[in-house]
Amino acid sequence: MDATLTPERWTLEDLLGGPQSPEFMRALEALDEKAAALQAVRDELKPGLAPERFLEIVRRVEELADLMHRAYAAAGLWFYEDTQNPEAQALLARVRQKSAEVENQTLFFELWFKDLPDAEADRLIAAAGERYRYWLEQMRAWKPYTLSEGEEKIVNLKNATGRTALDTLYDTITSRYKFTLEVDGERLTLTRGELMVYARDPRPEVRAAAYRELYRVYAEDAPVLAQIYQNIVSDWKNEYLEVRGFKSAIAVRNKINDLPDAVVETLLEVSRKNAPLFQRYFRLKARVLGMERLRRYDVYAPVTAAEKRYGYAEARRMVDEAFAAFDPRFAELAARVFERRHVDAEVREGKAGGAFCWTPAPGTVPWVLLNYQGRPDDVSTMAHELGHAVHGMLAGAHPVFTFHAPMPLAETASTFAEMLLVDHLLARESDAEVRRQVLFDQMDGNYATILRQAYFALFEIEAHRRIPEGASADELKAAYRRNLEDQFGKAVELSDEFDWEWISIPHIYGTPFYVYAYAFGQLLVLALYRRYREEGEAFKPRLFRILEAGGSVAPAELLAREGFDITDPGFWQGGFDVIAELLAKLEAEAGAASASQA
Repeated sequence: MDATLTPERWTLEDLLGGPQSPEFMRALEALDEKAAALQAVRDELKPGLAPERFLEIVRRVEELADLMHRAYAAAGLWFYEDTQNPEAQALLARVRQKSAEVENQTLFFELWFKDLPDAEADRLIAAAGERYRYWLEQMRAWKPYTLSEGEEKIVNLKNATGRTALDTLYDTITSRYKFTLEVDGERLTLTRGELMVYARDPRPEVRAAAYRELYRVYAEDAPVLAQIYQNIVSDWKNEYLEVRGFKSAIAVRNKINDLPDAVVETLLEVSRKNAPLFQRYFRLKARVLGMERLRRYDVYAPVTAAEKRYGYAEARRMVDEAFAAFDPRFAELAARVFERRHVDAEVREGKAGGAFCWTPAPGTVPWVLLNYQGRPDDVSTMAHELGHAVHGMLAGAHPVFTFHAPMPLAETASTFAEMLLVDHLLARESDAEVRRQVLFDQMDGNYATILRQAYFALFEIEAHRRIPEGASADELKAAYRRNLEDQFGKAVELSDEFDWEWISIPHIYGTPFYVYAYAFGQLLVLALYRRYREEGEAFKPRLFRILEAGGSVAPAELLAREGFDITDPGFWQGGFDVIAELLAKLEAEAGAASASQA
């Protein structure tokens, strides 16, 4: 690998030739043609439909959905590489509208199948075979929440210019933000990703200044961003609770995830009960940093004076070695993403912040967006997103309807990949200070992925309850403050600007209640990784079976097959027990270090 390698920019040519190509425009036309061809079979959907003909129609639905996913991904990825590009904005809006139109044109199939008598539906599901079984069964499971064809068409069109458009507006507004920070006498203009590097700076005053600037900028638009959120929440309630009949706002996400409400309630309750575990960690970190009490600015502070940096080529090599040490197949799949030039890692103005992996359709090599700046956290993020990519490719044998893992399982490969990297880094790193920082980073990561996300979900539950009752932006701000106080207790000093943190969290806008999937996935992976350390080679087939299943089976059923009972509170507590073991190790090391210094 070239040692001078710098963060690269992706190409979208593998997606229908790219969003500006003639091939892409022909694909948009083909969507209309395929939708019209599917509509032509509408009159055939009658009792007694031959199994062979039903399977042919299902395959037509699959071909149309597969093409739509690819077109949508091409437009979406082009937008995220430069959210300020007006041509990309326009194309994404056009494709979203096209998606709604195609969905309306083909809605009749789903509604017809949902409305069939049970015996007739069972006959056709059996004829369709295992490849389509779970998809068809899940379609039937939504029958109680399904409207008439005319109503469903109106909802689809409404979403294209309603909730989805509001989320795009939020992305467009926040992606243009510029942040200014004075460091070492130099006044810097930064993107959010660049600014957050300084939130982990060794200097307390720099960390504080970075956070103050972050929420100063967001707070300037607080009335607008809060209003966007209020309207998204109201739209969610109007559609799902008032019209479709769900009992609660979070029940919608649970249904999408095919999880019983009680499982999610247990997950959040066990997480809340373990807040004192992390408060104990924050008190330890304060002692190590020589502080009486952590400020919220200091939660992710490095415990060493200088944070080690890794060049981009070195990061790629480390991730490859970590994956290969676990299983060559894992490394080979991840390497394909780089070989196909499907990674956008450079930091630049207008590009979406953060990181993600997008696997458009079965058989595609995923696209990975990073904002690589050389921190250890950036190396972990690379491993995390490549883990997602491996997951998508392993599940590629399933149809477009079921190859994506449901959200609770979507973080399994990615978080497992991070843990592989951490073990690899600890094994190769001889510097005691760096090793110590890595262990603290693990605790920071567990906090960020489990407790923080669980508390976001708890805030969402309250917000979705209170906004329809008329809660103002200031009342939501006060509710979020109480959420923070419960989360941190007396262990962390809170500053007023963090009351606006919730308006800076894209997930609660674009995918309500998505966040609990992070806590689910992290706690699950802690259990899986413990088994891997205990069982070694014998464990690997179990993990690959979970990943290869994609979204073709209910999460509880899939995990039960491998010996994990997610209905048991003890299962979730087991994940926190692993964290408690890590914390005890850190406390012992911190005590030994203090004695040595004395």
